[in-house]
Amino acid sequence: MLELMRKLSQAVISGEVETAAQLTEQLLAQGASPQEIIDNGLMPGMDYVGAQFRKGEMFIPEVLLSARTMQTAMDVLKPRLVSGNVPSQGTVVIGTVQGDLHDIGKNLVRMMLEAAGFSVIDLGIDVPAEKFLEAVKTHRPHILGLSALLTTTMTMQKQVIEALSAAGMRQGVKVMVGGAPVTEKYAREIGADGYGESAVQAVAVARSLVQVRR
Repeated sequence: MLELMRKLSQAVISGEVETAAQLTEQLLAQGASPQEIIDNGLMPGMDYVGAQFRKGEMFIPEVLLSARTMQTAMDVLKPRLVSGNVPSQGTVVIGTVQGDLHDIGKNLVRMMLEAAGFSVIDLGIDVPAEKFLEAVKTHRPHILGLSALLTTTMTMQKQVIEALSAAGMRQGVKVMVGGAPVTEKYAREIGADGYGESAVQAVAVARSLVQVRR
């Protein structure tokens, strides 16, 4: 089984979509749980991809292919996940802020969070503050994720946090921010609870935020 896990990680790294789906089926047939497959097969592969991307040795098209490969494996696991065999790590509402139409980074974070066992509500792109607030009120998530890929839109992250405070909802949700122009310093300045430099780091931050809230 360990060898199959290793092969699954390699399939994710190499972007071998069909192979990843087949290996996932084989692992389930051999008695591996969905969580074991995620923790020991899929996530190690994406961790490696994230590290290579940060070092400039993998690029966006390759990362997207790996993410698509992981998503295909997750589709195989989804019926088992929905059946309740794997407890949810928490609920995340995520979206790209108003005025910003970029979604590659957000989509990667969403897929990584789902792979890590989070329930994710994706509001899409160009999301106004009111829609974020409505989603927080409706879904009562552990975390609100705000993505911005432009220096001209990153200020909207601050506006959403301020809107949460004005509505008396800030204490009920942890806010995580990210995006190309966003820095950890900026995240602290606008009152965010967490910052993810990459999709891989975003998962680690989300896990820590949920533990704090619990």
